[in-house]
Amino acid sequence: MDWLLSPIDPARAHDVGTYVAWHGRLMVLAWGALFPLGILIARFYKITPRQNWPRELDNKTWWHAHLALQYTGGAAMLAALALILLAGGAGTSTHANIGWVIAGFALLQFLAGWLRGTKGGPTEPSLRGDHFDMTPRRLAFEHFHKTAGYALLALAAYGVLSGLWQANAPVWMWAGLTLWWAGLIAAFIALQGRGKAIDTYQAIWGPDPSLPGNRRKPIGWGIRRRGPHPGE
Repeated sequence: MDWLLSPIDPARAHDVGTYVAWHGRLMVLAWGALFPLGILIARFYKITPRQNWPRELDNKTWWHAHLALQYTGGAAMLAALALILLAGGAGTSTHANIGWVIAGFALLQFLAGWLRGTKGGPTEPSLRGDHFDMTPRRLAFEHFHKTAGYALLALAAYGVLSGLWQANAPVWMWAGLTLWWAGLIAAFIALQGRGKAIDTYQAIWGPDPSLPGNRRKPIGWGIRRRGPHPGE
């Protein structure tokens, strides 16, 4: 127990102010837990295990979970930024500079989501829509959203770890975060191997090859399409 409560670097003290401490906690919550979990759910649960796809289409479970996790993560990130400013600023360390880059691109991610265009499709008032038709606007959004999202995760992992080191966080924080990330990575590998990364377009509107989006290659690494029958 003493070892778990001791700072990771015994040569330095773990002595940070209240604002800085809560800044770190909220950033770990956002980038260490909420954002990665939201991405995992969005990637692998567009079709849920008990869903009778393609008879049952447009299951919004993943969508609601993704929105809830990402917006909660965004709120935690903004609160953390406010706290570090109240503490007197983040300084000019590598951790601080990377943190501002991450925050800037995260806000661009939210902006891109708000500007992604209309949905369209048979369940909407108008069949025409940016997503259903896969317009250039929607294509640009998907390429940016997916590429920037995974790049931000990698950069944020460095940002979180560098922040823990700068604060000389206790061993239990490092251990807990390592176990959590290991669990997420293991889940990612298992779900990817089982072919659960289904194309968003097909998950929403089915496998009909005549649909505009099904005539295009899925966007993103490792994204697959299913046949009209289970298991295909």
